[in-house]
Amino acid sequence: MTVTLLTALIIGFALASYLSLVSSQNISTMRSLAWNSAVPILEAGVEDALTHLKYHGITNLSADNWTPTSQYGGAGYLKTRHLGQSYYEVFILPMSPPQTPQIFSTGYVPAPLAPASTIGMILGAVTYGEGQEGSENFMIRRRVLVNTKKEALFAKAMVAEGQINLMGNNITTDSFNSMDPATGGTYPNPATNPNLISDAGDVATNLELINSLSMGNADIMGHVSTGPGGTISIGPQGVAGSKPWVQSGTHNGQIQPTWSADDMNVDFPPVAIPSTTSSVSYGNYNIGSPIGTNYNFVLGNGSYQVIGSGGFKGNVLVQGNAVLYVPSGSSLSFSGQDKIVIAPGATLKLFVGCTTASWSGQASIVNENISKPATGDVGALHFQYYGLPTNTQLDMTGNASFTGAIYAPSANLKLGGGGSNDYDLVGSTVTKTVTMNGHMNFHYDEALKDKGPALGYVVTAWNEL
Repeated sequence: MTVTLLTALIIGFALASYLSLVSSQNISTMRSLAWNSAVPILEAGVEDALTHLKYHGITNLSADNWTPTSQYGGAGYLKTRHLGQSYYEVFILPMSPPQTPQIFSTGYVPAPLAPASTIGMILGAVTYGEGQEGSENFMIRRRVLVNTKKEALFAKAMVAEGQINLMGNNITTDSFNSMDPATGGTYPNPATNPNLISDAGDVATNLELINSLSMGNADIMGHVSTGPGGTISIGPQGVAGSKPWVQSGTHNGQIQPTWSADDMNVDFPPVAIPSTTSSVSYGNYNIGSPIGTNYNFVLGNGSYQVIGSGGFKGNVLVQGNAVLYVPSGSSLSFSGQDKIVIAPGATLKLFVGCTTASWSGQASIVNENISKPATGDVGALHFQYYGLPTNTQLDMTGNASFTGAIYAPSANLKLGGGGSNDYDLVGSTVTKTVTMNGHMNFHYDEALKDKGPALGYVVTAWNEL
């Protein structure tokens, strides 16, 4: 009997130890699963905040029921969203400068095996405080601080989704900052103000193939980049790199070390059809002195859609802040002496849906606006071209200069000719492909990066609190 009792006691102790071990392992595993499952919840909060910043910036963060409150050391906006039994709280803290808001995202998931069960040692071994089931006392919490920055739509001089082919001679890129009062708000004369010329004339493509960027004999005063695995070809007279490297005249056929990369991977969303309230068609308008005489389109403040068989062409005068939509069934073709004149103080946002848009011959875009550093007004933003997915070809083969910004991610951009001076194209372009012929001096306005429209906000740092 004694032996039997001792044997049963040993077996009981062994069984109790085994059950305790199993219970601890179960609790540890469930806790780990719950702990890890909090990450996708808080990540959903970060995505929610990034989306909110993309569509509302930092000037309208109270939209979509975000609640103003003071947390995490400052006044910001809070959003709580439930995902089944889990939920997240996300807080946006605008920072100074306003291009660097912070995001605090906290993910809550139900704690394992809580509240305590009455059906056994294993299931009822752990509780997490007092309170109602589903309250914070029964939740596992993880929180992160995410630093962000504004991703500019026009962050580089020339960007393409596909191949960039710089053929011809005397193709150059460089940069300047029109917000510098010393520039007078426009591209400075390199001969008299060489110190105001800089080397942010970057050229980049997302393409991941051989010869994704074919530089030819171009002088690129800036960085060059392709998608992962893409390569850059360069001609015997081509050069790319910093201002001293390019201007030295001793590095032909070379790209400066560290000034090339294959890490370009940016998503360019399609352009949507704008809302319009008025319609315009090809006509004949006598404006009179001193502005001019005959124009085929005159645009004031408002949003317009081109109608009629004439399409969008001829001589155009923009006198106010205008949005103009050229639908897919219409046309856009400027030739000869045609011109778009954007008067001082006026702006034109041109949305193009037709397959091909072209400027040829002496046709020009006369943007009469220069940047005003005192007010942050960027001259290149007074003409903005947006190509819809149906706009697949953009030809600018005339000899006239132009100042503006082009965003046409589905369009093949063809640039040719070039004017008789150094002032050919001032601004920035984002297109599907780029083909250059002739000579072309491309001057990127660095003010577009800070003052221009945003592609969205991207994460620069991620720290768990």
